[in-house]
Amino acid sequence: QVQLAESGGGLVQAGGSLRLSCVAFGRTSSRYAMGWFRQAPGKEREFVAGINWSGSNTYYPDSVKGRFTISRDNVKNTVYLQMSRLKPEDTAVYYCAAVYGSTWYASQYEYDYWGQGTQVTVSS
Repeated sequence: QVQLAESGGGLVQAGGSLRLSCVAFGRTSSRYAMGWFRQAPGKEREFVAGINWSGSNTYYPDSVKGRFTISRDNVKNTVYLQMSRLKPEDTAVYYCAAVYGSTWYASQYEYDYWGQGTQVTVSS
């Protein structure tokens, strides 16, 4: 079992920045890839970023590419999502997710564990 705890969400003006953190507890000795997802009201959960176990491979969809950066510190069992130049359309609940193995997936259904989510609200 792995438990994920997210933090860092909040209110920010358009153009501002936030850094989200996700700390993993439990069987963290196992290798796992991580993903960040977001879900806005009335919309499907959207893949935001992925990172493999070593941190050597990351992926971002076009909607956030160039603005968001995912990183991880396996010693601290923590994954980060640095968000910059935020837009109102970035407003959503952001979730981190873990999947056993070295490779991330864009599909939410591939992930084994999820955090509770943290609200990010971007005002215009």
